[in-house]
Amino acid sequence: MTAPPDDCLARNEWICGEYLSTRRQILLDAVVQHLQLTALSVLIALVIAVPLAVLARRWGWAAGPVLALTTILYTIPSLAMFSLLLPVYGLSASLVVAGLVLYSLTLLVRNILAGLRAVPEDTRQAARGMGYGPVRLLLAVELPLALPAAMAGLRIATVSAVSLVTVGAIVGFGGLGNLIYAGMNTYFKAQVLTASVLCVVIAVAADMLLLGVQRLLTPWERASGAARP
Repeated sequence: MTAPPDDCLARNEWICGEYLSTRRQILLDAVVQHLQLTALSVLIALVIAVPLAVLARRWGWAAGPVLALTTILYTIPSLAMFSLLLPVYGLSASLVVAGLVLYSLTLLVRNILAGLRAVPEDTRQAARGMGYGPVRLLLAVELPLALPAAMAGLRIATVSAVSLVTVGAIVGFGGLGNLIYAGMNTYFKAQVLTASVLCVVIAVAADMLLLGVQRLLTPWERASGAARP
């Protein structure tokens, strides 16, 4: 009877410190790609979502079509979305980014629009009475007051993007998803578990970071919360 191997990699265990030490660079590269894809897609989606939400707020008739379009995009399964975008972007990182941007739009547009609609009308009227024009009113009054709702949408969109990046493994640009996909094909337990845990860590860390940014940008929210009995 042969003795069991003393290497956790050879035993194919789920928790294996040897995997972390021998695959450190592979893990680092996957984490960096995961972060890059997530950050770029959410940033592009935010740049698109803010004008769309402002447009929908300014012209009420545009709210229905904008929300309907972004909702329809969100309902498309991820594999189908990537397949539809494949003729345009090919097998590239741009394919993954484009898909994530379209998915993020629904969450961002809806929350930013809700924040803009929640700005009290008397606040707008007071700003206009002080000589605020439309642009200054938007930048100095409406957008700051809409920040809590907008940041809530940004947090959800970011966490969702962290998860959806892994689907990009089907085209070779999935960050940690590449390791999960390869590990599942070869039943490499340590790789699957480690990459999955890192995805969760990234999602939680991103959410906490954005929550901290939200608290820094909205000090009046903390003040009002402290004033409540």
